[in-house]
Amino acid sequence: MIVLPRGFTTIEALIAVALLAIVLAIGMPSMASWVGASGATNAAQFYAEGYTMARGQALANNSRSRLVFSENAQSGQLDWQVDVCFPVATDACTVGSNRWSSVEDAADAPEGGGVATRSVHRSAAALPRTAVLTITPNDDAGVVYFTELGWVDGGKPAVTRLDLTPAGDDAEAFVPTSVVLTLAGAVVTCRSEAQDGDSRKCP
Repeated sequence: MIVLPRGFTTIEALIAVALLAIVLAIGMPSMASWVGASGATNAAQFYAEGYTMARGQALANNSRSRLVFSENAQSGQLDWQVDVCFPVATDACTVGSNRWSSVEDAADAPEGGGVATRSVHRSAAALPRTAVLTITPNDDAGVVYFTELGWVDGGKPAVTRLDLTPAGDDAEAFVPTSVVLTLAGAVVTCRSEAQDGDSRKCP
């Protein structure tokens, strides 16, 4: 004799739906917090990579370099681009110099040396939008310059800190984070609101 499995009764179906609703109500805030924290972490890594690459280009090429930030049309966050410039006697790679590299054209190398080095551009289109994540630079100039030794050029504009905070109504989506560049060119990811004595506190 074959016994066919019976279906759900209305009461059983309602109980299952109620249990699912409870699980979702408990889990959704945690999921939103996890997604927010993950997006902030990825953004911090994205900008730390830009600082590190700019310093690395200066050291590797024995040249000047700069990290330039610009607004991304899709996410509203900051794209970055690393440019290189080889100083010569008549041009020390000033802010307005035309010797800086671009994505299309390599930097003008001095006679008898230098490698053809083009700019490196990274898009912030994949980062969380400004409605979720606010990124605040410490300088309106949108650029930081490095010397041949990898130090920040203190005589030029310098974005040496980016503060990443939750945007909108969900102020607790993730812990505010900062990406800080020291004058020696080291990059630190830290928490601006950490208590004194906490190793994660920003310098």
